[in-house]
Amino acid sequence: MSTNGYNPMMFISSILSLNGSNYNVWREKLEIALALSDNDLALISLCPTKLVDLVREANKTDATFATRQRDHAKVRIKYDLDRAKWDSSNRKCLMVIKGFIEDPIQGSILECTTATEYLKKVESQFTSSSKAFASTLIKKLVNEKYSDGGIRDHILMMSNTASKLKPMDLGLKDEFLIHLVFASLPKEYETFVINYILQPDKWDNEKLIAMCVQEEERLKSSHGDSINHVKENKKKNFNNKNAKPQGKP
Repeated sequence: MSTNGYNPMMFISSILSLNGSNYNVWREKLEIALALSDNDLALISLCPTKLVDLVREANKTDATFATRQRDHAKVRIKYDLDRAKWDSSNRKCLMVIKGFIEDPIQGSILECTTATEYLKKVESQFTSSSKAFASTLIKKLVNEKYSDGGIRDHILMMSNTASKLKPMDLGLKDEFLIHLVFASLPKEYETFVINYILQPDKWDNEKLIAMCVQEEERLKSSHGDSINHVKENKKKNFNNKNAKPQGKP
């Protein structure tokens, strides 16, 4: 059966197998695949509440009770349909989740009746590793320094690193990321950074990249690509020091 012209298995097969070191990517791929294959109902909604059996009150007439019975029957039909859909989704979610967890990890997780409960137990096993991963990413962002290679790629790399914090509820605001990027730039960009701080406007990531690339081109034009120039001078000086004087062995 296809969903919106696509084969659901196409999405399911894209899920990575959980191996202990890729929890965040695995969880993201899992949720995307289940959503695109229209099987995530049990993950995004609670199980329908079971209906209480209808009881006839002593002071109600036959006509009144008959009306309540008809209304209750309609609600029962809707509940049965909703519960059947939810149960089907829950069963499929559990099958998919377990099917993409390596055996040693799956064997350590207790059985659950719902997919959400099972995912919580999986998550609990990787909380500490997630914290360690988050700490590593934050340290990388704080200590990152730009030297060369293109400032566009540098900013995209930092943005990509920051995006990995979002699944752990540690996503950074754009303004904070911009200041981290500025902190990573060399002294040549000092005036450029100060000008940004003094102006009232705030940039998004696209504006940041555009303005930094523009500033990089300006610096290259005004200083003759100073970074490369310094490297070339160092290389020449090194070669000159090691060069043998003419006429000497």
